[in-house]
Amino acid sequence: MPKGSNQKFKLYRLAQIMQEKTDDEHYITMPEIMKELAKYDITADRKSIYNDLRDLSVLGIEVEGEPDGNRYHYHVVDRAFELPELKLLVDAIQSSKFITEKKSNALIKKLETLVSKYDAQKLQRQVFVSGRIKTMNESIYYTVDAIHNAISADKKIKFQYYQWNEKKEMELRHSGAWYHISPWGLSWNNENYYLVGYDSEEEKIKHFRVDKMLHIKLSKESREGNEHFKKLDMADYAKKSFGMFGGKERTVKLLVKNNLAGVIIDRFGKDVMMIPADNEHFTVSVDIHVSKQFLGWVFSLGENIKILGPDDVVEMMKGEIGRLVGPVSYTHLTLPTIA
Repeated sequence: MPKGSNQKFKLYRLAQIMQEKTDDEHYITMPEIMKELAKYDITADRKSIYNDLRDLSVLGIEVEGEPDGNRYHYHVVDRAFELPELKLLVDAIQSSKFITEKKSNALIKKLETLVSKYDAQKLQRQVFVSGRIKTMNESIYYTVDAIHNAISADKKIKFQYYQWNEKKEMELRHSGAWYHISPWGLSWNNENYYLVGYDSEEEKIKHFRVDKMLHIKLSKESREGNEHFKKLDMADYAKKSFGMFGGKERTVKLLVKNNLAGVIIDRFGKDVMMIPADNEHFTVSVDIHVSKQFLGWVFSLGENIKILGPDDVVEMMKGEIGRLVGPVSYTHLTLPTIA
C-alpha cells in the first residue's frame, strides 16, 4: 500500500479522529477510521491501526473496541473531564459577571475540544441570569495573572484605576495618578474580583476592583505590610465587608425574625451564634465593617430585622432611614422583651 504524504502525522490524526468523533454513545468502525485518515492523505492497513489504537493509551487516550455483529466498532472512554463536569464549568463561565462575553465564548470553545463533536453541541448552552451585565475589560485575566506573579515574586505593583462618569465614559481616577500597592491576595465578593493590598503611603489595607485596574506593572520594590496581613483572615475580611465597602469594624447586635435564619447563615456562615429571643425572633452578634452598604442591607430586609446596638450604629441607621425616606422613627421590628 503506497504511503500518503502525511504519514508522520498518523498517530496525531488518529487521536484527533477518535476524540472528535467518538464518545460513550457514538462509535466508529475500522473502514470509517481508514476513510477519515485518507482525508488527511494518510494511508494505513488494519493491522497498523490496531497497533496505533493500543499506542494511544500512552498519550492518555483509552480506546475500547466492542463487537457489533460481524465487525468491531471503537470509541474513546475515560476522558479527562466527564460531560456533567464540563457543563458545570460552562455554566459557571456564562454566569460569571467578570468574564467578558468574548472571553466566555473563547473559553467555552476550548472546553468543547475536550469532548466529541456530539457532546460539544450539548455544551452550547445558555444560562440566563437576571440582570447580569458582563464586564467590558478584556484585560482582567492578564491583570489577575500579573497580581499572582507579583505575590509570588514578593513585589509591589503599580496601576491606574478608572471609574465611569455620567456620560458613560471611562475616566482615570485621581487624574491618572499611579497607585503603588503591595498585593497580598485576591478576594471574590459580590461577583467581582478584588485585589486586597497594603498602601504604604496611607499605612492601611485597601481593596480594588480588578476589572477597574489598568496598565498594571510589576515594581522592583519589595512588598510591605506583612505585619498587617499576618493577622488578617482574607475570607473573614470579605465576609465583614458588605460589597467590599470599607468602614470601621464593629460588633453589631441584630434582632432577627426566625424566617431569616437562612439569610443570616448565608451571609455570616454556620458558625454564627443565634440566640433565641422569643418564639419568633433570635439575636445575633456579628463583626462587620459598618458602612452605608451594611445599613442598606439591613433596610432591605424590612420589618424582619433590627439593629439593637451599639447605640451609635443604631443612630447611623436612623440617619440613613431619614436620608432615604424622610424623618421617621426606627421601628422596623416589634421588639420582644429581652433580658
